[in-house]
Order: sequence, then C-alpha cells, then structure tokens
Amino acid sequence: MRELLKTIESWISEGKQVAIATVVNVYGSAPRRLGAKMAVNQDGLMAGSVSGGCVEGAVVAEATKILKTKEPRLLHYGVTDEQAFSVGLACGGIIEVFVEPLSNEEFDRMKTDLIQDNMFAKITLIGGNGCGEKILAYPDGKHIGQFQSKNVQEEINNRLAPLFDKQINQRFMIKDQNSEIEVFFDIYPPLPRMIIIGAVHIAIPLVTYAKSLGFHTIVVDPRKAFSNRERFPHVDELVQEWPEDYFHRVGLNEGSYVVTVSHDEKLDVPALAIACNSKARYIGALGSKKTFENNKQGIRELGVPEKAIERIFSPIGFKIGAHGAEEIALSIMAEVIAVRNGIN
Repeated sequence: MRELLKTIESWISEGKQVAIATVVNVYGSAPRRLGAKMAVNQDGLMAGSVSGGCVEGAVVAEATKILKTKEPRLLHYGVTDEQAFSVGLACGGIIEVFVEPLSNEEFDRMKTDLIQDNMFAKITLIGGNGCGEKILAYPDGKHIGQFQSKNVQEEINNRLAPLFDKQINQRFMIKDQNSEIEVFFDIYPPLPRMIIIGAVHIAIPLVTYAKSLGFHTIVVDPRKAFSNRERFPHVDELVQEWPEDYFHRVGLNEGSYVVTVSHDEKLDVPALAIACNSKARYIGALGSKKTFENNKQGIRELGVPEKAIERIFSPIGFKIGAHGAEEIALSIMAEVIAVRNGIN
C-alpha cells in the first residue's frame, strides 16, 4: 500500500473515486503475495498489481462498475498455464481478489498510520452476511469502526493478538449463528528495518541482501575506522554511535530486525539487552556458542529476564554449511525472511 499512496492521493485531490483490489486467496504459486494491491480510479487508470499481468484488465473493468454501485465484490479468476508462464507462474491456478470502494476518510487514516510507521490491520468481511464491513485494528486493542454482529466482533477480538504476533495476512471463516462469514485480516506492519550492529566485513554483503529484499538498512558502529562510506556506500543509514545511544534515540518497533555481528561485547551485549526488552521482530547474534554464553551472562547482569533472552537466535542463520562472509550473510537473511513470513 505504501507504494500506492502518492498515486491515490493525486487521484483524490483531482476529485476521482478510487477502488482498491486486494489479493485474498491464491491456489498454486503466484507472482504477487496475499494482500497485494491495485488501485483503480473511475477513469479506469490503475496503479499496482494483483497478478503480474494475468487478470489486471478484468479487475479494472469490475472495479469501475463497483465504483458506480458502491457494492464490494469477491472476484474469482482462473489462470491458464499459458497465462501463468507469461508472468512467471509455475502453473495455472485460481486467484481471488476482493474489490471495494475506498473512502477519503479511510485513505486519510491509513495514510497517517503508514507515514507514522504504526502497525495496524484492516479486517474486512469478504463473504457472507455483512460483506464489505471493515474495521481498522491496532495491537493495543484500539478499533476504528465496529462490526454489526457482536459475535463476529468478539471472535475477531479473540484472534487479534496471535494474528498481530505473526504479522502475516490471513483469511479465515467465522460461524455466526447459522451462517458462515469469510474474513480477511490484512496486516500493515511497520517498514522493515535491518539494524546491523558492527561495521565488520560480514555486514557488507548483509546490507546488499537486505536491501534487495526490501529492508531499510542501518549499520551502527561508533568505530569510524569500520563505519565509513568507503566501506558502506550502499547502506541507507550509517550511524557512528554506540548502539544503546542509537536505540534510546530512535527506538525499536515491530518492524525492527536486529543483528549483532561486531564480536565486541561492548557493542553486542548492550544492543542485545535493549532489543530483548523491545518489540523487535527478530534478534540474532553472530558468534560461537561459548561467546554467546558469555554474552548472555552480560545481558542477565543488565537485568534482562531469561524469557526475553530466549528470543535471541543464536547460532544465527540457517544451517547451509556456509563459508565466508557472503554465504554467512545469506544464511542470516534466510532465517530473517522465515521470521518475517511467520514460519520460524
């Protein structure tokens, strides 16, 4: 959604009506993941993609109709093997897309949260009674909007904490009296930030991989001999501060992925201690088992409870028999992506 903000804002400023199409189910492989979005205005102009090219034309045609009727619809599209091959699908399948009008009020609220990097979810009834009803929900329990069915609202309230914890989009069914209602949980996590403690050699390919996978990259190291633009011309932010000073100044949220690689306990231990007590999505520590045991003792001395220390991934990275900085960085990113996708 972030990539569509400027376009949608421009259309709204011109007085155009806008519809949002969201991928809510995919059978088989797909070039666009669950939650992928496309915006369509009343003139049939589009931005974004729901299938990489297979069904965009059909979705635009339906979206312009929906803008006239104001009635959202769940659309089903079969993708032939030939169509699938043209956009990189392994085989044909079925894509389900939910299309709904976007109000100016809803857009303004979502835009504010996205710009402020607040995690929230848009929860929409996409099938059954009340189709099209939606609320915005936040990890602290706050809601904007309310479902008409108290049973539906209560069921969703009971599911929110684990859904936010996983940070992945989900479609599920809720039984309400004698009917079944389909619900789509559309999560908007903060912008993912890869925060690397230690401007050592392994951090160089780690920045490269993280940037290519959509992370905002940050290297933190007060040692100017290590943390300089000659070594890290490609990093988004190069911070020449002690990690604890940087964390206290900026903070860590649900989109923070912290990796300590400095091999210096003066950098790694305070960083890990603060990360353990934060909302950070991932915390990883490079080093041998002996080094990590020593670091854990230092973390305990800083008052971090054992349960929080257990959040740390160490030995860091997936076991791929890695040798050299590039392969180790690759194994780390594989583990990070697994956590981001809710499977580790």
